[in-house]
Amino acid sequence: MITSIKNQKIKNVMKLMTSAKARKEQDVFIVEGIRMFREIDKNDYVEGFVSSDFYENNREYLNNCECSYEIVDNKVFEQMSGTLTPQGIMAVVKQKHYTIDDILPKDRPAHIIISEGIQDPGNLGTIIRCGEGAGITGVLMSKNTVDIYNPKTIRSTMGSIFRIPFLYTDNLEKSINYLKEKKVKLYAAHLKGEKNYDEVNYKESIGFLIGNEGNGLTDRTADMADSYILIPMEGKVESLNAAIAASILMYEVNRQRRK
Repeated sequence: MITSIKNQKIKNVMKLMTSAKARKEQDVFIVEGIRMFREIDKNDYVEGFVSSDFYENNREYLNNCECSYEIVDNKVFEQMSGTLTPQGIMAVVKQKHYTIDDILPKDRPAHIIISEGIQDPGNLGTIIRCGEGAGITGVLMSKNTVDIYNPKTIRSTMGSIFRIPFLYTDNLEKSINYLKEKKVKLYAAHLKGEKNYDEVNYKESIGFLIGNEGNGLTDRTADMADSYILIPMEGKVESLNAAIAASILMYEVNRQRRK
């Protein structure tokens, strides 16, 4: 049993929790909680850690999971964890690597979210989780979008991180132009929109441009949209949270394609 916070493995996990640079250098990320632990692909599993209490209460599961793990003193595990109420199990997992063609399926029209500079990890995670529910085919992110492997983002995806293709691009304009070449029509929610979002046909390949929480899309990126659309507002509300706006748009695509 690991009983010291100074243990090298424990120190590395804590570093991976807080440092995007460390995660990138080691090409791994941290998963916490039994639900997400169960969804890890065995080929991506690096190592696991369980608290002594979790071990005592879940020996049958651990004996049958066919994975190696370290038992960690409860107090040490609490210091490792990124949550106020640790679930007692976490793992180091290999990062995913996709190309832009992975978000362009061959068997159905594309349904893509394109993030420009989203900064809140919870927003990005929620978009990915809701996106899976709405049937998106992938997420494209500008390089200044928050790290998708931030533990808060990972928790917010509730496992969708394992199933939705995603990638960062160093050149958003170039990537957007590539999508256009592949006949993906792009939409941006914008005050200049001439149609409400639910008045547009989304049955062909489409992508939604979603901007930074505070400033929205840059003019340069917004101008690359094929069409501006409106999400109508009542009262004095001027705009919606990025994740909520994206969810409204994604589920309208889902609604239309189910018909």
